[in-house]
Amino acid sequence: MALRIVVGLVLTVAALAIAGRRLWWLGRLGRAGQPAPERIEAVRSHPGRDAEVQATEVFGQRKLLKWTVPGVAHFVTFWGFIILIFTIIEAYGDLFSRGFAIPGIGHSFALGFLEDLFAVLVLAGLITFAVIRLRNDPKREGRASRFAGSHTGAAWLVLGLIFLVVATLLLYRGAQINTGYFPYPHGAFASEIVGHWLAPLGTGVNSVLEVVFLLAQLAVILGFLVFVTYSKHLHIALAPLNVLFGRRPNALGGLEPMRSSGKVLDFEEADPDTDVFGLGKIEDFTWKGMLDMATCTECGRCQSQCPAWATGKPLSPKQVILDLRDHAFAKAPYLLADSDEAREKLPANVLAEADRPLVGGADVNGVIDPDVLWSCTNCGACVEECPVDIEHIDHIDGMRRHQVLIESAFPAEASTLLKNLENKGNPWGMGESARAGWITELDFEIPVIDGVIGDDIEYLFWVGCAGALEDRAKKTTKAIAELLHTAGVTFAVLGPAETCTGDPARRMGNEFVYSMLAQQNVETLNEVGLNKPGKTIVASCPHCFNTIANEYPQLGGNYEVIHHTQLLSRLVESGKLKPVGKVEEKITYHDPCFLGRHNKVYTPPREIIDAVPGTAAEEMHRCKSRGFCCGAGGARMWMEERIGKRINTERIDEALALNPDTVSTACPYCLVMLGDAVAAKKGSGEAKESLEVIDVAQLLARSVALKRPAADGAASANGDAPESAADAAPAGDVTSAGEGKPTTSGT
Repeated sequence: MALRIVVGLVLTVAALAIAGRRLWWLGRLGRAGQPAPERIEAVRSHPGRDAEVQATEVFGQRKLLKWTVPGVAHFVTFWGFIILIFTIIEAYGDLFSRGFAIPGIGHSFALGFLEDLFAVLVLAGLITFAVIRLRNDPKREGRASRFAGSHTGAAWLVLGLIFLVVATLLLYRGAQINTGYFPYPHGAFASEIVGHWLAPLGTGVNSVLEVVFLLAQLAVILGFLVFVTYSKHLHIALAPLNVLFGRRPNALGGLEPMRSSGKVLDFEEADPDTDVFGLGKIEDFTWKGMLDMATCTECGRCQSQCPAWATGKPLSPKQVILDLRDHAFAKAPYLLADSDEAREKLPANVLAEADRPLVGGADVNGVIDPDVLWSCTNCGACVEECPVDIEHIDHIDGMRRHQVLIESAFPAEASTLLKNLENKGNPWGMGESARAGWITELDFEIPVIDGVIGDDIEYLFWVGCAGALEDRAKKTTKAIAELLHTAGVTFAVLGPAETCTGDPARRMGNEFVYSMLAQQNVETLNEVGLNKPGKTIVASCPHCFNTIANEYPQLGGNYEVIHHTQLLSRLVESGKLKPVGKVEEKITYHDPCFLGRHNKVYTPPREIIDAVPGTAAEEMHRCKSRGFCCGAGGARMWMEERIGKRINTERIDEALALNPDTVSTACPYCLVMLGDAVAAKKGSGEAKESLEVIDVAQLLARSVALKRPAADGAASANGDAPESAADAAPAGDVTSAGEGKPTTSGT
């Protein structure tokens, strides 16, 4: 008895000392990062919300269960360890008293049954994990394996350790049954089976086995504890913390503002020599960023869903986090040194690591290659899939900010984009008067706000740069306007007073240009009265929608914002828009990333498609929260795609597999990117000439009887499914509307 107590306590003290020392070191490294007071304040302000998130994401394993088979295996393993905490308590009790039982519940049939049930389920989970890893072996599958780049050796070691935890548990409990010291008379079925196997060895041998496997159980558990603190399985302890302090926007929402020393950066007062401008060094990351790095499980779910990785580009969101983590760990002695003198005495390899640029090519031994950084489309698939709430986009865009603002290092073609945004307020460099040109192509009046928006105006239609200036997107704009006019909705536009929301500038890293454009728009919107209750902005571009709704509040611009598909769906549901003309087409819908994942708007566009008579909708296999990007986000629409397969081509190949008549979407960026891919496919003979890409608003306009000025004062009708809302009207009564020119509204 004394020997096992001594051995057990020595093992415990040694393991806790080693693990504690490592955790203390990790804590110091985390604190070497920038402060993030907003994360702590968010937790203090929303305890109920955070409790719900812990319940659903940590204990409910919500994100993991999206992947059914591995999700269930992880669920039972996670809960197995929760339940098996009781067996650890019992094991330590057995050190001091054979047959120890937890007071009050130690002889319960239910507890004994649950302990053994989850022990068996954990073993089943281990078999599942082993099969998954063998089937997805990166040595055989290469890039197609989500484990490519992960530390697979450590993963197999962990599976072995978990197996030993369960095996030693059942063996010592089985031996206890045969020595008469087992606390559960009934329920522990797996232990009873093992006890039956060990019974022929006799009481004496079982007494020895009881002690040996009890100490082995504690040794494996303590060894696992130490190993966890030095491996990716640190997520067992850190995942709940990372989830707790994660951002809680509406879906992925907007980007965080730039901060230095925990305070939002003021460009008028900021000094690049003393303030942090983006992420230029590993210590520029906040402690939450450091926590992200240490929490990564290397599961590769983010990598498997990344459109850049899927099309042969060097970006793997997982590998970005791992490279940052490895760099942080290697540079840690430099960061944690007490003085410059102490740093000078560090080994040469540590000093070399400290000198590495955070972003740079192989020629300068950079941690993150520029091609990796600029391949990101900000689609959000990585953040959506990550089971531990790592914020990949924040880190990637933070590094972009430093590259653009401090290093002036970014793709050459993006300089034209920035120049146009600064000088003309739109990516195409067109004059502001061109923003109202589409209005003259309609046969009714659209008020252009001059002063304060009138009380009779229900909505401000935020047209966006593409919707006003790009020919294909203008068709969507006119379709939306005609539908709102037909439904009797009163709306107005800003016309020349509207400027780019700044989304392309912010997503490529130029926070200064974004701030300039955004502040201008906030001032305009406040001046016209959109910050007052009862006024709503309807945006046709998801990027504008996301920026105004989720990012302008950072600048004091708080508005009610909806997407055009949300409004049109409501109008159809209320009967104000009645789709009557049949559109006999097979349609597949492409989810825009900034409408779907970033804002969780999935249903309204599909409701519109379903409401149009004759349509047959079929989903691509990557849809909704797992939709595949068109390649335009993250300002990629204005950058050349020189590496790997084009993302828009990959998406259209997926659509063509369904042989649709129409590919529908709800974003002008997607409209352009997918349209270009379809045009290329037609040119090569891989797509039928009749295939088209349209917005759901255009599809709805083909079916709704639009109001039109009748020839000679009489009503007229066209066919069931005219080619476009701008060119022809579907069957139904038409009534007179105004002239085709803008008017002004307000004072």
